[in-house]
Amino acid sequence: MRADIEERCLEIGKYICETKKTIRAAAKVWGISKSTCHKDLVERLPKVDSGLAERVREILAYHKAQRHILGGKATAKMWLNKKENS
Repeated sequence: MRADIEERCLEIGKYICETKKTIRAAAKVWGISKSTCHKDLVERLPKVDSGLAERVREILAYHKAQRHILGGKATAKMWLNKKENS
């Protein structure tokens, strides 16, 4: 693996651990696609730093568990706004 990719994986992993942000937010900060960011964190990071990869995996699992709740809230808000504007 190239050194610059290893470094990016470590930086993104540390960012996720410090801020508890999503893959989407991290990808935006680094100017890469969500797919590349996900691959960096899930496939490449364990080869570089397994301890950091485990902490990142826990945060990503939490986000995955919460997404159905956030989606429901967004839908409710959208319908509420449509009702108020009618």
